[in-house]
Amino acid sequence: MKVKPFQFVDVPRRMPRELDVSVRILGWKEIYGQFDAPQAVEQSARCLDCGNPYCEWKCPVHNYIPNWLALLREGRLFEAAELAHETNPLPEICGRVCPQDRLCEGACTLETGFESVTIGSIEKYIVDTAFAQGWRPDLSQVRATGKRVAIIGAGPAGLACADRLARAGIEAHVYDRHEQIGGLLTFGIPPFKLEKDVVALRRSVLEAMGVQFHLGVEIGSDISIEMLEAEHDAIFLGTGATQAVHGDLPGRELPGVMQALPFLIANARRVLGSANPTNPADALPELKGKRVLVLGGGDTAMDCVRSSIRLGAASVTCVYRRSEADMPGSRREVKNARDEGVQFVFHRQPLALEGKKRVTGVRVQGTGPLAGTEAFVEGDVVLLAFGFRASPAPWFEPLGVDLEANGRVRLAGKTSATGQAALPYQTSNPKVFAGGDNVRGADLVVTAVHDGRDAGLAIARYLMP
Repeated sequence: MKVKPFQFVDVPRRMPRELDVSVRILGWKEIYGQFDAPQAVEQSARCLDCGNPYCEWKCPVHNYIPNWLALLREGRLFEAAELAHETNPLPEICGRVCPQDRLCEGACTLETGFESVTIGSIEKYIVDTAFAQGWRPDLSQVRATGKRVAIIGAGPAGLACADRLARAGIEAHVYDRHEQIGGLLTFGIPPFKLEKDVVALRRSVLEAMGVQFHLGVEIGSDISIEMLEAEHDAIFLGTGATQAVHGDLPGRELPGVMQALPFLIANARRVLGSANPTNPADALPELKGKRVLVLGGGDTAMDCVRSSIRLGAASVTCVYRRSEADMPGSRREVKNARDEGVQFVFHRQPLALEGKKRVTGVRVQGTGPLAGTEAFVEGDVVLLAFGFRASPAPWFEPLGVDLEANGRVRLAGKTSATGQAALPYQTSNPKVFAGGDNVRGADLVVTAVHDGRDAGLAIARYLMP
């Protein structure tokens, strides 16, 4: 396609079709549709090709964004998909769930004055369309090394690590306690942001690359860590950070109060049809007709408020201790929540949850411009979305993995326990590598992908120096 210079002057930024609010709150489908081919090409042609691509550097995995935009414009879809996978083992997922407004699109040269290129939507289009047309990663030149690696955790870090190991000819065995792959991609992020058939397709792609999944397996009970270590040449820990921060908030044990992650997991299993009615962990509070309060201001809080709307709540209110500008999550998600009817209360610090037989609301103290004031916000159900800490497993100790004081995995730094130069993501046990939220603390999907990708490359160097 011949592209007119400075096309961004005449062609405005457009997103794919968005489901009307009145329709989308009735179900769990992704709210954004897909570009067709002419739209994708038109939007990619808005790229200024500025020479020093800020979008690429702001991206945690440093995607070759201008390059695959150009390939798409030239009609070279499969090459664009191949290039997208060079830096990102899960591009179709990051295209959906990354906060592009804070990352690549926020850094786009056109953002000031002309609005940024729709990078995330184009990334999603490239990979979804290439998959639909039969493209798959080409491993025909890869030769098996005879090495085996155990990956513990099938979340984004573990999946990214498995991808890079498979490309290096190393057998990747992924162990996870859940019945499906994805970790929080499947059980934390709601389907209106990431439909689960997208994760299922990625599983089939990885399996075709030779990755083997062992699901519903609890390390320490179903299989010992000692046996796992003995049977594999290296181990990667992608166990995440799932221990909820509760802030010692009085009243958090009252009926009607629930942590965000168990709420999201239970709802995911309900939507997937895999909820066990006899398992208390799969039980959801009844929200129909109830006043729901969500405490917190990140993307997990937005997942909770938007899920509550779909579960029939009479009203949903997000209570956050700082201003809207200070909210740590995606601005797009805040807008989507507000469009769907969520109310926001800013500059209110929760002091205590109150109620006798069950929660009736939260007592809050004003912050910033409201400092010195107190108020009571009524609610029938309260979801706590204060974030997550690393949750080290009891078998980390016999594995010889050192931890930081906050429970995160301590990486070896420059020198390993053997006195040799340590590899990236190597732990105090030279045979064990770690990355993602269990090292960083709770962070983005794309940063976990980055760590898993680079840890996989480091493990390949360790096994084949």
